[in-house]
Amino acid sequence: MSGKRITKRQENLYMNKRQQGQSQETAAAKGGISERSGRRIEKGERPSMPRERHWRTREDPLDAIWEKELVPLLENEPQLTGLTLWEYLEDEHAGQFPYSVLRTLQRRVKHWKATQGPDKAVIFRQSVPAGQQGLSDFSHPNTEITIQGEVFSHLLYHRVRKRHCCLSLP
Repeated sequence: MSGKRITKRQENLYMNKRQQGQSQETAAAKGGISERSGRRIEKGERPSMPRERHWRTREDPLDAIWEKELVPLLENEPQLTGLTLWEYLEDEHAGQFPYSVLRTLQRRVKHWKATQGPDKAVIFRQSVPAGQQGLSDFSHPNTEITIQGEVFSHLLYHRVRKRHCCLSLP
């Protein structure tokens, strides 16, 4: 078990077993960690999780051509995919960009479309089950109503239940 980081899930499982009254040995075995790691967890000596790295681990294979060749293509034809651009690279720069670069290129294209690509059309679909939505209105009628010769002042209530709803956007 040495050399492997203890996950948050393992730590939680260990602590849950300890709270249920199980021994350190049993709880550690069920959590997949050593007893010593269990003691460290209980003392709060657990090291913090590794920080995110902010550096590259290898050279960017698309660095030389991304801005000057691929971005102009995307600006002219935003619907291009990573695979299409990779095929373009195969035609223009035969053998320089292996198939393993495709996934990197797909990620780059996805990021470009999300941050710099054209806006997408927004559609708010409405789906209202029949009988669940309606319109209602109160109004003062123009005709005079009397009860035993006395004028009855009242409001007229009108409700219309929608049977179906459809909305078309231009």
